[in-house]
Amino acid sequence: MEYVPNLFFALALIAGIGFFVMNIRKLFRNINLGKDVNRSDKKPERLKNMMKIALGQSKMVKRPLSGFLHIIVYVGFVIINIEVLEIIIDGLLGTHRIFLGFLGNAFYGFLIGTFEILAALVFAAVILFWTRRNVSNIKRFLSKEMKGWPKNDGNNILYFEMVLMTLFLVMNATDTAFQEAGIGNTISQFIVPLFDGFSAETIHIIERTSWWIHILGILIFLNYLYYSKHLHILLAFPNTYFANLNPKGQFTNLESVTNEVKLMMDPDADPYAAAEEVAEETVPEKFGASDVADLNWVQLLNAYTCTECGRCTSACPASLTGKELSPRKIMMDTRDRLEEVGRNMDINKGVFVDDGKQLLNDYITPEELWACTSCNACVEECPVNIDPLSIIMDMRRYLVMEESAAPQELNMMMTNIENNGAPWQYNQQDRLNWANEE
Repeated sequence: MEYVPNLFFALALIAGIGFFVMNIRKLFRNINLGKDVNRSDKKPERLKNMMKIALGQSKMVKRPLSGFLHIIVYVGFVIINIEVLEIIIDGLLGTHRIFLGFLGNAFYGFLIGTFEILAALVFAAVILFWTRRNVSNIKRFLSKEMKGWPKNDGNNILYFEMVLMTLFLVMNATDTAFQEAGIGNTISQFIVPLFDGFSAETIHIIERTSWWIHILGILIFLNYLYYSKHLHILLAFPNTYFANLNPKGQFTNLESVTNEVKLMMDPDADPYAAAEEVAEETVPEKFGASDVADLNWVQLLNAYTCTECGRCTSACPASLTGKELSPRKIMMDTRDRLEEVGRNMDINKGVFVDDGKQLLNDYITPEELWACTSCNACVEECPVNIDPLSIIMDMRRYLVMEESAAPQELNMMMTNIENNGAPWQYNQQDRLNWANEE
């Protein structure tokens, strides 16, 4: 019977990690639905970006208050979870504070003391985050795309963190041997008086209960990430590594257009040949993007990495002037559609069955796309290097080149360029008339 807790712990650990791995495999499958794009160049610069932006949080601190609070939570999350290693070993072997024997009182006390201080700081930072989201009426948290699940999800994570930090401190406060040793109990010693009058057996039960709920809560938190915007905890690192390194404002050539032009200029190509007679590599692809499978895999990675912080939307001039566009919504819609496609494939044994929907119109409207000024403010503001503009431009390309659905003003401009060689509606021969005016 003495091994039953260890067995239960092992089963919980296997189930928690197994379910997480299953979801991560779905995540990779969904991202790989996107078209291939080469992001293997400039490895030193990419590594520097990842270390500076994802690890160093350099773009977060551009807004000092939220940036500082986020760093507290981020550092606390990373460092305190070192303690999880000890919990896992103790749970599997049936030991208690196994690292104490290896590290010695001084160093172990320093580590646990640091963890406790960070836990208290994280708890305070989370309270401030909750206040900013729910009390302060900050405009970027009140947008229509933040109603319902997105709002609840943001709060759920904050509640999770509050509970986990509380359990960690209570676990230490009710560990009688740990308190009597007087090592590392920097914060938990102030919680001890709350349990005055409790019997030794009751205190031990509270300690064991806190220990179990703490580790099970961490496993639940780990698996909740897949369904949450907090997936960026894991994806911020690859997302910043594979980010576009070209200067902002430099648009890529559309490969399908390039292939079409090459086909037109090929003297050996038969323009009247049936599509099936043309070599597969020269068959024109869809121009632009109307659904998630038309985007590239980095854009889909962007969608899953979105933190829903709203910095992009708060800096967007179209959004600020009351237009329908919200770059944050573009990313959220892309992720939601990708998840819908993934669920379709789960039901149909890994094959997508046409559901009559697509990203364009069913999720993102042309009105949103044409409101964009392509100023790159959203790209500049994103703390994890997401590029909403690339998705907007690909979907615009589809509207123009596949559906001829550009706004009237744009169609007039393109017609004038085609006929007159300029955006203005006058003959090329009259261009220099202004020079002759007195």
